[in-house]
Amino acid sequence: MLTKLSISNYALIDNLSIDFHQKLNSITGETGAGKSIMLGALGLILGNRADLSVLKDKSKKCVVEGNFEIGNYQLQPFFEENDLDYDTTTIIRREITVSGKFRAFINDTPVNLKTMRELGLCLIDIHSQHQNLELGNRRFQLDLVDTVSKTDKVLAQYRELYIGFISLQNELKELIAKSDKESADLDYWQFQFNQLSEADLKENEQEELEVLLEQLNHVEEIKNAFSEVQNLLDSDRFSVVLHLKESRKKLENIKSYIPEVAGLSERLQSSLLEVKDILDEIESLAINIEHDPAQLELINDRLNLIYSLQQKHHVNSVEELIVLRNSFDQKINKVTGYDDEIQKLKNNLEKSRLKLQEKSDELSTIRKTCFKHIEKAIIEDLQQLGMAKSKLEVVHEQLSDFTINGKDAVSFLFSANSDSEPAEISKVASGGEMSRLMLAIKNLLRKSKSLPTVIFDEIDSGVSGEIALKMGNIIKSFSDSTQIINITHLPQIAAKGDAHLMVYKFEDKGKTYTSIKHLNTDERIVELAKMVGGDSYSDATLRTAEELLNS
Repeated sequence: MLTKLSISNYALIDNLSIDFHQKLNSITGETGAGKSIMLGALGLILGNRADLSVLKDKSKKCVVEGNFEIGNYQLQPFFEENDLDYDTTTIIRREITVSGKFRAFINDTPVNLKTMRELGLCLIDIHSQHQNLELGNRRFQLDLVDTVSKTDKVLAQYRELYIGFISLQNELKELIAKSDKESADLDYWQFQFNQLSEADLKENEQEELEVLLEQLNHVEEIKNAFSEVQNLLDSDRFSVVLHLKESRKKLENIKSYIPEVAGLSERLQSSLLEVKDILDEIESLAINIEHDPAQLELINDRLNLIYSLQQKHHVNSVEELIVLRNSFDQKINKVTGYDDEIQKLKNNLEKSRLKLQEKSDELSTIRKTCFKHIEKAIIEDLQQLGMAKSKLEVVHEQLSDFTINGKDAVSFLFSANSDSEPAEISKVASGGEMSRLMLAIKNLLRKSKSLPTVIFDEIDSGVSGEIALKMGNIIKSFSDSTQIINITHLPQIAAKGDAHLMVYKFEDKGKTYTSIKHLNTDERIVELAKMVGGDSYSDATLRTAEELLNS
């Protein structure tokens, strides 16, 4: 429950600290006094968004801080999951700095808005007149059925199956679409593969052919070069070989006189052998160099084929063409394998659908068991609230397809009069009837689950007199198990509070401020008297106010 709310520099609030009773807190004040401002400030620590316009003094930061007693809410797992320090007295703080930065803290640990909002939903339920409009919303009605029938475990199991089912559906659609597209491309891929395959490409082939082509195009030049080298090294007119032999012989004759000459002689012998070896290789190469027009044509044709394939496929090497050929082969094989994959997915999808249908049926059965209980509980409260002839029916409809919430649709049909057939709430319920219906629903929810602090923002709109007294009694009984903060304009309901806080405006040095004060018994009587008869209250209205308070 919310034990304390501190607000500084927010809208018309300078500095304000409010202590709340653990049961029923009545908040009253004139229209425009600032009740909505306090709700706006409270919304900050519940994760609502804000902007710099809320700063009353642009030179100071805004701080909103709430103290909560959370020992009964079993929130330890939330704190562990978010790496937060758990304390039964938890402090949530939100700051808006002058520079425009927004900071959020839970027990002095910085958190993001999402984490703050998740915790806020566990601690406070704000009910406003706007929420009354949700009564006609089928999703709201189904959520109510799920809360009362306690489907949370089965619904979680269903949703897990549903997500898996949808995932399989999408996977199958994508695979079929891919198969259709690639099947349309199959002829193209097959043609390209056949062309590349028939080319019988080999790695390094292009380089070898280009070298051979150069040789064939320069046969005469090569042969002449070989011939000239042979003549230079070993001709009748001038022979390098002969001169090397003669040089070595001369050195052999004098090597006994100079020790170093033996080494030189050996080096000449090595050179002689190397030159002879070169001559042998040149002779061998020269024999294989012949002008061959037929071979030249074959090589040109082969290279032209390779070049045309490279240009067609925008690549620069035979190796890249081979990779491309293999990729076409893989695509062709994959298309032919889609049928088996598609059939396998269809089988898995059918198994998933059967499991989902089974869990959907279980969910429907659980929901249907609570329809009569919902009708009975709400009607009983409505009768206490002066709607003795009211009727409520929970109508079930089986949907044709699965949704995230199952295959069930429910609608609440309502009638306030015995001679009227129940119809959709949004079409037949007045504002006062909406307020009473919502209070009955909140009372039902209270009995079905542990609610956090509930804030009623003028839930009594559209009711008055005796009905207001009865509504006040229900709200009072509500507070036996749940902390209630009730903003009201009705004295009959305000008088039920265990604590009474009055919101008011005042001026100081030409500036307008909003504040709030706890009223003692005498002050409560005066405030209630004003609510009964206006500012010009009389002894009679004071007595009425005292009677309301004592009742």
